[in-house]
Amino acid sequence: MSLVVAGRIVSILAVTAGLVVGCARFDESASKPFTPAPTIEPEGMGPTSPQAPTTTKRPPGPCEDPDPAVIASCVNDPTGLIPLPDGLSGLVAERSTGKIFLIDTQDPGPWPNYLKQIGQVDVDASGDGGLNDIALSPSYNEDHLLYAYITTPSDNRVVRIGADGVPKPILTGIPKGGSGNHGSILFTDPDKLMVLTGDAGNPAGANDQGSLGGKLLRIDSPRTGSTAAPQVLVSGIGTAGAVCQGDQGNLWFTDRTAVEDRLQRLAPTGTVTSAWTWPDHPGVAGCAAGSDFVAVAMTNARGVSFAKTEKDTYAITSAPSLLYQDKWGRINGAAPGPNGTIWVDTVNKVGGQPTPTDDRVVVIAPSGGNGGRE
Repeated sequence: MSLVVAGRIVSILAVTAGLVVGCARFDESASKPFTPAPTIEPEGMGPTSPQAPTTTKRPPGPCEDPDPAVIASCVNDPTGLIPLPDGLSGLVAERSTGKIFLIDTQDPGPWPNYLKQIGQVDVDASGDGGLNDIALSPSYNEDHLLYAYITTPSDNRVVRIGADGVPKPILTGIPKGGSGNHGSILFTDPDKLMVLTGDAGNPAGANDQGSLGGKLLRIDSPRTGSTAAPQVLVSGIGTAGAVCQGDQGNLWFTDRTAVEDRLQRLAPTGTVTSAWTWPDHPGVAGCAAGSDFVAVAMTNARGVSFAKTEKDTYAITSAPSLLYQDKWGRINGAAPGPNGTIWVDTVNKVGGQPTPTDDRVVVIAPSGGNGGRE
């Protein structure tokens, strides 16, 4: 495996972004390990001041999208979406190519000059394998580490990519199959990396404690190269969706089984609750948790489902609402952005009806109830 770096990855001045209190309220404590805020800058790009992303200055190009909510287009099978705290940029990866891009919304050049490739990792993209998720080190400004969940010819694994561009294995031996290879990674504090693994098409293996497949795992001290075995937090995961951090130490995670699609919650006490299930298989995927809701990307239902959580108990007692249905097609990734926004991406090129500008990264503002930013 190798990482080919296009330009240099450097840290610049930390940028702080306030969070808006309203219908979309994100847990401020969840971002505290990520201060000072990491920002990635290719060669020749300078720091910018915080403001809402805009695409209005760009001249037309082959990937021009008329929707002002779209901040990136012509991406191939996007995954691993990371909004950066400056509100002006983010990262997105491509599952099948292993490429990693910086989304620079302030580049005045024609579409799609705002997509700047910063790296590429070798992957086996057969089936649903490939580069399935990325995460920045909580102390990226100091250690310049990027983490990735990838498929190789022999297994699924988590790797750490340093300034030398060489992926170093952090966790290997996650089962690989013809399907069920998707996984998700998330830092919940500087020394705890959560890893959601799929069942590799073998539901029985998801409950086998000797297998790393179909589990929610915790890796301690991943930045120091710890070789300790991961702790199994939850078993019985089907096709893995995503794991996201909520209020007061709650973890939310999604998966798809033969019976139903699920949103589950892992409480700080270790209790696992099935928060909501969908027997009609809408295709639960990425998630973003706020202080009083969880947003779940719905690939097959072609929208974003918003589930209201009860105060203190975090129970979901009423059916989630499906918003933005058919506005951008098949939604796959979801991640909390600054200023109460949620960033989502589409996977219309795989199993959908792609437009000329698919696949796309979109910024939504749930407090407005409509697509686009406020």
